[in-house]
Amino acid sequence: MAVDILLGLQWGDEGKGKIIDFLAPQYDLIARFQGGPNAGHTLVINGEKTVLHTVPSGILQERPINIIGNGVVIDPITLQKEVEFLKSKGVDVGTRLLISKKAHLILPTHKILDAASEAAKGKEKIGSTLRGISPTYMDKTGRNGLRVGDILSSNFQDAYRQIREKHLRLLRLYDFEFSLPQEEQKWMEAIQYLRSLSLINSEYYINDALLQGKRLLAEGAQGTMLDIDFGTYPYVTSSTTIASGACSGLGIAPQKIREVIGIAKAYCTRVGGGPFPTELLDETGEQIRKKGNEFGSTTGRPRRCGWLDLPALRYACMLNGVTQIALTKSDVLNDFEYIDVCTEYNLAGNPSREIPYDICTANIQPVYTRLCGWKNDLRQFSTYDDLPETFLGYLRFIEDYLKIPVSMVSTGPEREKLLLKN
Repeated sequence: MAVDILLGLQWGDEGKGKIIDFLAPQYDLIARFQGGPNAGHTLVINGEKTVLHTVPSGILQERPINIIGNGVVIDPITLQKEVEFLKSKGVDVGTRLLISKKAHLILPTHKILDAASEAAKGKEKIGSTLRGISPTYMDKTGRNGLRVGDILSSNFQDAYRQIREKHLRLLRLYDFEFSLPQEEQKWMEAIQYLRSLSLINSEYYINDALLQGKRLLAEGAQGTMLDIDFGTYPYVTSSTTIASGACSGLGIAPQKIREVIGIAKAYCTRVGGGPFPTELLDETGEQIRKKGNEFGSTTGRPRRCGWLDLPALRYACMLNGVTQIALTKSDVLNDFEYIDVCTEYNLAGNPSREIPYDICTANIQPVYTRLCGWKNDLRQFSTYDDLPETFLGYLRFIEDYLKIPVSMVSTGPEREKLLLKN
């Protein structure tokens, strides 16, 4: 019986999908525990790119069963497109994908409310993906949401109409134009499609599997710095993105957790608004963006780029109880002669390694340590120990600061470009 958790330690887009795909053959179950189609996990297999928004990232491997957990919010239209795309690629989705009946549904009016609310904020926009995530979680905590299991009920249509009417009343508060009938028709067709998939009581299924000695990898979405409680509030997502969310998002007890694998880029990125202490608004930031192809896999928006922020990374490791780190996109920094790493903040003249309470208004000046770049193509190396000494020094610097081992290094987007530390 073993549960490991894999999650992001920054503002999302850390490369979680690739690491999960790589590790998936070691597990019997891969279970997504939070978020919705605002996530975008990119897998590159044999040169072909697959972007997953709701389906867990182990779906392309033959061994594991993939579970969409109760903590996830599901847009039936997006899920149908994703499943059909996977089927067109020869993936046996029917036997590999299970969906929790307790996962909540994103309604067409949730997406309209999301867009109307974001438009009303003007310059104070949060940076929502406009996928209806926040309104869906609001209905979930407000105790009037619709869940996957409700689509099997004889009074589903009545329940749907009731929540739709509530949303339409709320939309009268906004000066926002929208058209509902066409989207609603597509949604109802997708609901019928959803009924044909395997819907389960996932908490029982998972715990029964653990009692049988099965191994589970819990998959997180977004990143720690977007957590609803501990992220850069209010510029956060609407769910619990940290390790504790795996327990509530899958129905597993804390004592069953073994390893917590944290994923971080060798630099930082962020999409949308919100504080970003190490952001580079210069040619260096643009160079990282172009070299790393830093554009959102869900929205296509250009990502903000900056140097690695070790105080923020230390904070994320603390919250999650991280036991090992996988460092991704190191190859993006191949051409840099020098690499800066933030090791502390200057807060109004006072040095600190802590995230301030209100990071949005605090006057944060990052303090950098300059390290030599490796000026080498990391993609050519096939083992961890053969990596350039300057790059190994970069890894040791991170390990010494965090007191956590870097166990994996990604040197390219492909599945095989991942080096494991002996």
